[in-house]
Amino acid sequence: MTRKKYTSKFKTKVVLEAIKEQSTVAELAQKYELAPQQINLWKREFLANAEGVFEKKGKSKKSQADDEKDQLLKTIGQLKVENDFLKDALR
Repeated sequence: MTRKKYTSKFKTKVVLEAIKEQSTVAELAQKYELAPQQINLWKREFLANAEGVFEKKGKSKKSQADDEKDQLLKTIGQLKVENDFLKDALR
């Protein structure tokens, strides 16, 4: 017997119905053919991670890498200008 895999969209739908409390967990379990414990587990996970939805996200790794690359290129350019200036000063 293989395990069923549920999409996050389906889980969210079930959890939101459970949070609304218009139906009992047992009724929802019967409606969606799930174990009540599974719904309670999804609900706990959802509520535990809910505050993260409104937190500001840091820059993505790609944009961080791009920013670092830009900073390094800027530093290289500045050092090249300084090097050329010092070469001219020695002549």
